[in-house]
Amino acid sequence: MKSVFKFILNTIPRPILIRMSIVVRPILAFLLKGNRFTDPIDGKSFRMFLPYGYGNQRNNVLSPSTLSLERHRLLWLYLQNETDFFTATEKKKVLHFAPEQEFYKRFKKQTNIDYTTTDLLSPLADVKADICNLPFEDNTYDIIFCNHVLEHIPDDTKAMQELYRVLKPNGMGIFQIPQDLSRATTFSDDAIIDQKERAKIFGQYDHVRVYGRDYFDKLRSIGFKVIEEDYTSKIAPELVEKYCLANGEIIPVCFK
Repeated sequence: MKSVFKFILNTIPRPILIRMSIVVRPILAFLLKGNRFTDPIDGKSFRMFLPYGYGNQRNNVLSPSTLSLERHRLLWLYLQNETDFFTATEKKKVLHFAPEQEFYKRFKKQTNIDYTTTDLLSPLADVKADICNLPFEDNTYDIIFCNHVLEHIPDDTKAMQELYRVLKPNGMGIFQIPQDLSRATTFSDDAIIDQKERAKIFGQYDHVRVYGRDYFDKLRSIGFKVIEEDYTSKIAPELVEKYCLANGEIIPVCFK
């Protein structure tokens, strides 16, 4: 199964994968019903989660029902338990880059947010836009989600500046990235052009860098106030296992 999923991820373009998953998802959820692991996003349980990874594949990480990964489930728990994102009575303007399927329909249904999605290619994007040249006014959004996007962007400094520009004062941004916390500094090398080699080194064929611990300071240099939220440390170990979370993953919670 791992080899099949790896082949699919590395050969089929992401927009097509998104459309295919709409059909495949309910079939997988039915076949893998059980009680070993639970997806906190929809509360459904399974005997196993699916493997995932463009390079090295990880076992039991992709939820059959929502197609969420560890980072999605961690973010959901954080928003649910530590913020008023789902419960605020005052309507907030939310901008979501490259919207994840497991969030898209749920966020769209929320009456307490004015929800806009954006991306260059995603079929789920309301606004097709370049993150380095956004068509939005300054200080527009109360909340911005931009998760696992910046590692694809050659000029991530410009992208961060644009995120800062369109976020309202006191607004919150969550900018998750794949991060190697054993690295002090971020690594990139434009000379590596072979897709298999890029997947091996960067974790995915279309990534342009591996972020190190200096990622948070780079966000601070743009002007953000950054909280390095080690949220799995606040969750009971048995739930970390049951929800298939990645121990020690940091959520970058940023404020303007």
